[in-house]
Amino acid sequence: MKTIHIGGVPEHFNLPWYLTLRNKEYHEKDINLRWKDYYGGTGEMCKALRNKEIDMAVILTEGIIRDISNGNDCKIVQVFVESPLIWGIHVAKNSSYESVSDLKGTKAAISRYGSGSHLMAYIHAENNGWDPETDLSFEVIKDLKGALEGLPEGRGDYFMWEKFTTKPYVDDGPFRLVGECPTPWPCFVIAVRNDVLESHAEAIQDILQIINETTVDFKEIPSIDQMIANRYEQKLEDVQSWLSLTKWSQKNLDTKEVDVIQGKLLQLDLISEKKPSEEILYFF
Repeated sequence: MKTIHIGGVPEHFNLPWYLTLRNKEYHEKDINLRWKDYYGGTGEMCKALRNKEIDMAVILTEGIIRDISNGNDCKIVQVFVESPLIWGIHVAKNSSYESVSDLKGTKAAISRYGSGSHLMAYIHAENNGWDPETDLSFEVIKDLKGALEGLPEGRGDYFMWEKFTTKPYVDDGPFRLVGECPTPWPCFVIAVRNDVLESHAEAIQDILQIINETTVDFKEIPSIDQMIANRYEQKLEDVQSWLSLTKWSQKNLDTKEVDVIQGKLLQLDLISEKKPSEEILYFF
């Protein structure tokens, strides 16, 4: 049995992986798929891929494209979630900031440099016409837990994270939501180390086939909204709203999408040059 290590965030997007692992579906293909939660998000997973701690990751699109451009020896094999990620823009409940415009020139709390929360702060700044040189600075707080503790203590002024994940902390916790910033591209992709693609291409194809068979009908699973609400401690109406906005995918990015994303990263000085799409995408 081949052992494949995969990483992802412990959020509702990844429930299809939990279901297929619970049902031991990969064992039927002689694959021992081992899942690891990464609370630090994309930056932490990029590091784990580089260090060969995991073989593949369910990871933010812009984050892994930037890291591949900067030398991470991986390729994207498929889009996992096609719809945009809706980033909530949060301040501490006791903060004096009332709107997004108040945040110009303040400090963004980020999980780490190169993470989604870091890259999307640039997208958000550009959307609002801010100068990233003078209107943007950062405070590293490691993960959501770090932000929940740090923001009320003044470590960072605002924090961007997926809005449904943070909703419970807005409803009755230390956060207040002042705005939203959706990604202008599909939000999650599946990336695999190149050496794993060379040695275990068939196993990776089998994994994709199994997860795709689950995601294509995921919304039709009886009481799936209740399951998500219970597992991730979300309100049922929030889960239903999230499900209505979320679309999973069974295909890879196309070259035009890669060009658009790299163009934005280049414009924001987050990569030094565009890479050919064949250095980023892998097609079986």
